Amino acid sequence: MSTLLDPQTLAKVQGLRLRAKHIVEGLIAGSHRSPHRGFSIEFAEHRDYAPGDDLRYLDWKVLGRTDKYYIKQFEDETNLICNLVVDVSESMRYKSADVALSKLEYAQCIGATLAWLILQQQDAVGLVTFDEQVRSLVPPSGSPVQLQQVIDVLQTVESKEKTQIGPLLHELSGRLNRRGLVIVLSDFFDEVDSIMAGLKHLRFRKHDIILMQVLDPAELDFPFDRPTMFNGLEAFPELLADPISVRKAYREEIEAFVNDLRSQSLANQMDFVQIRTDQPFDAVLRNFFNHRNARLV
Repeated sequence: MSTLLDPQTLAKVQGLRLRAKHIVEGLIAGSHRSPHRGFSIEFAEHRDYAPGDDLRYLDWKVLGRTDKYYIKQFEDETNLICNLVVDVSESMRYKSADVALSKLEYAQCIGATLAWLILQQQDAVGLVTFDEQVRSLVPPSGSPVQLQQVIDVLQTVESKEKTQIGPLLHELSGRLNRRGLVIVLSDFFDEVDSIMAGLKHLRFRKHDIILMQVLDPAELDFPFDRPTMFNGLEAFPELLADPISVRKAYREEIEAFVNDLRSQSLANQMDFVQIRTDQPFDAVLRNFFNHRNARLV
């Protein structure tokens, strides 16, 4: 695994476009050494089976559930439209002492890299940034200038507001008129039921949805071992606490939250990916692409 795509190394690279370029080049170089060549995140549609269709593309899972025969349609049969939906709220700016990039910086790199790869596939990409409301909206396009526009918006975000994902997703369901792939990059620190209600609205509009939950390792591991003043984010006050006395309860709470979000996502046919900001970018993205390809084939 290349250390060039480690967050500690990427943090030393100035500018989001250069960071994304390093990640893309690392992924492409890695794919040449892998038996699983290339990457694709195409949106699969279905159509009725017709005699003569290649049975390799029969959706066996749908057949097992419904006794109906459907054929998957892939990139060569339908153009991909992907909207990247990136949380820029205050909690996304968190960065613990031992990591190089904040959650927002990590999400910016993932978003810029995905935009680059999607445009390389001759597909269209758009961008939405949000906190408690939509902060910017770049309509989907496959234009050669689209990448720079997406990167410019991503790297100039300014927000110190709290997250309100559920209502925001309801709003987006009315604004994203052309169905396609919606990738949400967020820590998802909000009520899970509210989030899912908004996501179900997008699913009702026939969008394919991927949740990419970006978390700092300290938020998962809670490594603090001495009385600590925790800075409040998104309108919460500062809190002095003894980490040892609350560690067990905290870990149980965060694990329950993540499991709830994951299980409800999968139950509603949405992909869920959890990302730690200390993970190398190539490992995160390659695992993600392999998962998507395995699910769609």
